[in-house]
Amino acid sequence: MAENLNPMPGSDTGSRSNRFMEDGVFLTWDDLWVTVAGGRPILQGLAGYAHPGELLAIMGPSGCGKSTLLDTLAGRQGPKTRQGGDILINGRKQVLAYGTSAYVTQDDALISTLTVREAVYYSAQLQLPDTMAKSEKNERAEMTIREMGLQDSMDTRIGGWGAKGLSGGQKRRVSICIEILTRPKLLFLDEPTSGLDSAASYYVMSRIASMNQKDNIGRTIIASIHQPSAEVFQLFANLYLLSAGKTVYFGPVSAANEFFALNGFPCPSLQNPSDHFLKTINKDFEKDIELGFANGIPTQEVIDILVKSYKSSDIYQMVQKEIAQICKQGGGALQKNKRRSGLFNQCHVLTRRSFINMSRDLGYYWLRLGIYISLSIVLGSVFVHIGMDNGSIQARGSLMMFVASFLTFMAIGEFPSFVEEMKVFERERLNGHYGVTPFVIGNTLSALPFLALVALIPGAITYFLPRLHPGYQHFLFFVIIIFACMMLVESLMMIVASVVPNFLMGIIVGAGIQGLMILVGGFFRLPSDLPKPVFKFPLYYIAFHKYAYQGLFKNEFVGLTFPNNVQAGNGSSPTITGEEILKQTWRIEMTYSKWVDLAILFAMVVLYRTLFLIIIKTTEKKKAVIGKFMSATWKDKAQVTKANVVPESSTKKREG
Repeated sequence: MAENLNPMPGSDTGSRSNRFMEDGVFLTWDDLWVTVAGGRPILQGLAGYAHPGELLAIMGPSGCGKSTLLDTLAGRQGPKTRQGGDILINGRKQVLAYGTSAYVTQDDALISTLTVREAVYYSAQLQLPDTMAKSEKNERAEMTIREMGLQDSMDTRIGGWGAKGLSGGQKRRVSICIEILTRPKLLFLDEPTSGLDSAASYYVMSRIASMNQKDNIGRTIIASIHQPSAEVFQLFANLYLLSAGKTVYFGPVSAANEFFALNGFPCPSLQNPSDHFLKTINKDFEKDIELGFANGIPTQEVIDILVKSYKSSDIYQMVQKEIAQICKQGGGALQKNKRRSGLFNQCHVLTRRSFINMSRDLGYYWLRLGIYISLSIVLGSVFVHIGMDNGSIQARGSLMMFVASFLTFMAIGEFPSFVEEMKVFERERLNGHYGVTPFVIGNTLSALPFLALVALIPGAITYFLPRLHPGYQHFLFFVIIIFACMMLVESLMMIVASVVPNFLMGIIVGAGIQGLMILVGGFFRLPSDLPKPVFKFPLYYIAFHKYAYQGLFKNEFVGLTFPNNVQAGNGSSPTITGEEILKQTWRIEMTYSKWVDLAILFAMVVLYRTLFLIIIKTTEKKKAVIGKFMSATWKDKAQVTKANVVPESSTKKREG
């Protein structure tokens, strides 16, 4: 079998350590297990290492655990997974610090309205320290764009649904550009060649490989890759081959052919070795493979042979010695880059970027503005010349209700665009580009001009066509109430997006919450008639429609006089004041002014946005706590899981 396989070339850490130990990052993992709920193992007892100045390829069939291994090494495993074993950086347990590592995800979460130049430039402004001049940051961004071969597409918008832009492969290269701006020492790439043709794949991977020698710092690069071309395959120094969460082979790429050949599965001449390896250990399509392949041995048995052979080979012993040697030599602790962009600069850049996105995305505000104007014209026409007779009291109340409820209700239309922005935020936050606070501030400030425009133009049409309460101070208050309500609805949808990231479900949940608030707001059922448990206390006081209704009603009725329909002679006045109408007809609380209602609305805006920030931060801490708890409980259950897995292979060995 493979016991006599030659030791790994270059396994001597001495010369490599002397060159890169001071600045490079050595990553090792030993006896690494990852399980999900129910104890089902995804990764089973993996061991390996990654050296500075080398590219490590993680390969295997779909569902073999490539992405799980990459996420686990990068510290990104989900809260529902349990992790066991040791993952060491420079021989010690430590957290990956900002500026020293980067992760390029498989999904390209990018702002579709930006050009390539803008996307990379803004990212450079966010990631690179304030001590660098803006011209230096722009130069770094342009150089990175050229390295990825995107110089001819610099001014092309990225594009998305409904808008043509870059191809899938070009988007992938933009994602890589953004993450390598800081020149990280440790780089994780999940399917970096996905969507690229063979020529582009080789170009991109060769550029990534050349990063190893830049700045005289050996960069540790780990990539999960699916069926690379022969040229791309040769760029990697080491290969980690997985099948069903088990190590089939780990060692130099140059020795992989010999390993398979010694075990009876030689690579045919003129065939790409990576294709041969994947074909040999892929059991998904076993029934479709022609008889005679792999000497007619079932794929599962082939995998078992390779796994056992690897465990008993000299190359496995060399891996264990290498891990021990790296841990023994150790290295410096990773220092967090404190020279990252400051809070003020992050808020400024995010505000500008978000403003550009909102101004170019038709679905964010412009489409809503058109619909609002059309609806306002219809609304104003229905209530045109509303008059001052007694019948106008009910009409004015209905108009105020419609404005505060249904006109602002449509602000949920920005939810799909915001969800796309949230995806970009999640990617950038996980990679440490900025925190939650700058994102909330930037999103809020950039939305203010658009919300003011959407409130002013439709508000003017709705106010002046029916000839509501005369006086520009009343009109301005009317517009400000609409503005505050729209901000509240958007803030509410931000909270929904943090809990329900699916935009279709989010719209349903947001619409349901608003529908409930409208019902208990005090118009369809007067406050004194609402059932006290739940609907009056606390929903009536929580619903922002209560304060919107009261503010609009006070603004409209206070100071006006209407004819009294009650027959004179009963001692009643022939007229009725707006204050009396508010108390008797609408049951409005008159103990405070309309400005208090407006202040409460803006206070709720701040509360909702703060609540969104708290939810995101709490979710981060919760994931960290759950991860630590899962790792702690793993020690008690690891032996049980291993006991359920190991005897199976032992039984097969005895049967053999």
